[in-house]
Amino acid sequence: MLASASVPGVKLAPSNELETFRVCGKIIMIMNVHKLAARLLPLALAAGLAQAVAADPAKPAAAAVKHVDAKEAQKLIAEKKVVVLDVRTPGEFEKGRIAGATNINFLATDFEDRISKLDPNKAYLVHCATGGRSTHSLPVLEKHHFKLLYHLDGGIRAWEKAGLPEDRSQ
Repeated sequence: MLASASVPGVKLAPSNELETFRVCGKIIMIMNVHKLAARLLPLALAAGLAQAVAADPAKPAAAAVKHVDAKEAQKLIAEKKVVVLDVRTPGEFEKGRIAGATNINFLATDFEDRISKLDPNKAYLVHCATGGRSTHSLPVLEKHHFKLLYHLDGGIRAWEKAGLPEDRSQ
């Protein structure tokens, strides 16, 4: 065993916890990795717990967003598990939509105000034409504490491509 020099202000680990190596003629002592991990794990856990305690308990968890394809979306609608939220423009909506959909234009200045009037405890299937605007709408919905969101990947185009029916009535 090598002798270790005393360094002011530095507490050395017990010698049974050190691994000794000779590198380029120099002797290097490193704490045993397993013992180091055993020492650090409680500290890491305590730090994680402190962060959890420091988190705002009044702030609800972020909404769960599940990405679905057209067939999965159709099943959710048929089982009446979701409210369909179409975030396209009114002009796009009038040309064709998923039956029963609610239209709130993502590009409108009152989008967030209209979103805030929806029931955040219901599950929503959100879509647009191809998925861009609906993806950008998700943070707004999360900000208003919506509990469960489904995103129709590919939007109404994916719905059409799957051969699913559209409501074209006026």
